[in-house]
Amino acid sequence: MAINTFARKEIKFLLNMEQYHGLMEVIDQYMNPDKFCVGGKEYGIYNIYYDTPDDYLIRESLAKPYYKEKIRLRSYYSPAAPDDMVFLEIKKKIGGIVTKRRVQMTLAESDAYFRDRSKPEMNKYITEQVFRELDVFLNNYPVAPKQYISYQREAFFGKYDNDFRLTFDRKITERRYDLGLNYESYGNYIIGADQRLMEVKVSNAIPDWLVNKLSELEIYKTSFSKYGRAYQNFVKSQVESSGRSDGRKIYISGISMVNNSIMNRSV
Repeated sequence: MAINTFARKEIKFLLNMEQYHGLMEVIDQYMNPDKFCVGGKEYGIYNIYYDTPDDYLIRESLAKPYYKEKIRLRSYYSPAAPDDMVFLEIKKKIGGIVTKRRVQMTLAESDAYFRDRSKPEMNKYITEQVFRELDVFLNNYPVAPKQYISYQREAFFGKYDNDFRLTFDRKITERRYDLGLNYESYGNYIIGADQRLMEVKVSNAIPDWLVNKLSELEIYKTSFSKYGRAYQNFVKSQVESSGRSDGRKIYISGISMVNNSIMNRSV
């Protein structure tokens, strides 16, 4: 059973194609492609996000607290078969630092774990630690599958700093039905075909060459959550389908929407 833990900063940028191509012109000088991205290839990432019945976790995340956490099940296959390996991840952000801990199991084993906390055979102490952390999380939050998110990714690693990672995501796809990794990837796109979501993932400072290139191409950091954007789109669709056009407040799962603007509220 594999385990992966880390702590880092994650800084996001939404690029148009001119900015994307301008940045790609210099990538090879400073970075190496991920082993799955050699020769301009991409790989798919397929996720199920879990949340409470009233969407508490994503609502708290959208409020931008000092501390937030989420849980998701991730696969690199679509559709995933019962014996395909998946990753159950608990991700936390504390004061701008992102930590992620995950365990690997089959899709069938993940179903059993969520059903009755049955765990696969473990032979590493740190794996037991992560499962204890997952148990605490699931005891605190009565979660269920709430959101599907998938995308195609290009990934690069720094030539002189393996902790420095750069990723570009496209075809970011979401849906709030067929919430299983055993389904094909399909749904609604949440960024345009002419856009790329870039994430800079660093343990320390962003390298000077990248800072200079971002300035030259007028690329500025943005606040962007894939799950958050999908949830906001869901809320807007619910408001639009309600036919409310008088400017009065509408509440959906703890979200206030006033005059087409979304605001979080405490529950």
